[in-house]
Amino acid sequence: MRPFVRDYAGYWDEVASPYRVRLVPTGRAVLVLNLRKPFAQVSRLGTVNSGSEVVGSLIAGLEDGPRLCEHPGGQEAIRLELTPLGAYRLFAVPMSELTNTVVDVCDVLGPAAGLLVERLANTCDWAPRFDLLDAALLTRFELGPDTAPEVDHAWKLLSDAAGTIPVARIADRVGWSQKHLVRRFTEQVGLTPKTLARVLRFHRAVGMLGQGGANLAELSAACGFYDQAHLNREFRALAGVTPGQMAVARWAEGALSF
Repeated sequence: MRPFVRDYAGYWDEVASPYRVRLVPTGRAVLVLNLRKPFAQVSRLGTVNSGSEVVGSLIAGLEDGPRLCEHPGGQEAIRLELTPLGAYRLFAVPMSELTNTVVDVCDVLGPAAGLLVERLANTCDWAPRFDLLDAALLTRFELGPDTAPEVDHAWKLLSDAAGTIPVARIADRVGWSQKHLVRRFTEQVGLTPKTLARVLRFHRAVGMLGQGGANLAELSAACGFYDQAHLNREFRALAGVTPGQMAVARWAEGALSF
């Protein structure tokens, strides 16, 4: 599963403490299997009537903006971060249908997913839980659709360059026109190459901020921003915060807690 799964973890609250976090774009799709208390709300930041009725086990496609997540506490869950191509193979739907969207896991994976969540919740130990989930995931990955080789190549070029390679150069390298690349890439990845490049540059900058002592001007140049003003605009657009606010926030698995 290594080519498809970026991160994979089970976790639980020892103390049932409510929390509210801001989720920011990471360039990955997310699958959350909720084994105990559901989320209170999952909503898109800055939009009217954005509250989501999906609060149990869920799938989140790639995002180009921040989302708020609230939980009453007492959470027990398994969370997977999937590469875009891994998500396309696992979910077997056009990823463009999941962009900036949170849906119930059964709406994509079918009723069997609900039965799997029940089995996981009724299994006490983590090792057999992961064995059950591994078997289900491997079956889906084996049967899922392949991405076009050109899309796979384009994704690797973007990812390796952390979003700093021009779309025209990617199209030239994969042998497609830019228009055709944008259409097929968006269908199978969920974001256009240009938007995903923005997200990858942002995500790299967040990582460098987390190391502490970063000079914002040097960070801007290293991550492919025109200047510090460009860095600030992108942070506000993609996360709703400034780089300074991001630097002092508690950060884990794409979630910010201020």
